[in-house]
Amino acid sequence: MKAELRTAFQTRQYMLSKDFEIYYYADVHLRPVPLHEHSYYEFYLFLEGEDAAIEIGDKRLPLTYGTIALIPPGVQHRSITSPLSDVPYRRFVFWVSTAFAQSLVQRSADYGYLMQQAAVTKNYLFPVSVGRFSLVLSKAIRLLTELHENRYGRESAVALCVDDLILSMNRCVYEENHEETDDAKDLFQNLVLYIDGHLDEDLSLETLSERFYVSRSHIAHTFSDTIGIPLHQYVLKKRLEAARSSILSGTPVTKAFQSFGFTDYSAFYRAFRKEYGQGPKEYARLYSAQAGKDS
Repeated sequence: MKAELRTAFQTRQYMLSKDFEIYYYADVHLRPVPLHEHSYYEFYLFLEGEDAAIEIGDKRLPLTYGTIALIPPGVQHRSITSPLSDVPYRRFVFWVSTAFAQSLVQRSADYGYLMQQAAVTKNYLFPVSVGRFSLVLSKAIRLLTELHENRYGRESAVALCVDDLILSMNRCVYEENHEETDDAKDLFQNLVLYIDGHLDEDLSLETLSERFYVSRSHIAHTFSDTIGIPLHQYVLKKRLEAARSSILSGTPVTKAFQSFGFTDYSAFYRAFRKEYGQGPKEYARLYSAQAGKDS
């Protein structure tokens, strides 16, 4: 997340704009917020936070990554997180005025699915799959980016982004409620595809957590539960395989190991020897000799 898109937390509970406002917050040691209500709709996209929850009336509802919350006008609520935790409390907060929301629904009922669900069921939290949530986050980031940049067509782009974000949230929750998804499988496949295409880059848990908006522990469990080995071992094996193939195709060892995320030759040598039983140069010579015999 770009630092310039972040907003310092504010306790203001009223809108300055006529139609909407959106904020990205990442706070530590957040002071408790008292129960309050709004005259507008508040959408809440939760990313991270220790013991994070939303209190609505006398109910404390835990927040998990991938949760879209919608607090309608007049519903008393407050956000809660551990004030002593050093884990950032990260979330998007998106305010939409009732008049603007009604204008969207008049244009198409598709914009009102979430508002109808909250009003009828009194359910205010809507968990969705990681893939769908990532899509919604990308829409929120795009809107914030347009708001922070003074580019040609800014007003038109912002209007399109607002519509896109609201419609995407409604669509994702609707689809979540009408079909089954394998969340862990989707995340694992997306992680594997990303790793395979970025072997020369930083692939730490922290980096992948920021890239996929998923906690480090969630990614770690996804790998260990799916293939039985930790993420760092998987990344190491993929880098060694890529370096091995590159060396066997004629790339010098000194160049091949640097092309796939290894910064220290001695560490690369030890890992290669442990994986393939020989050092990279010896392995390449043996392969060449064997290929000559077979030709």
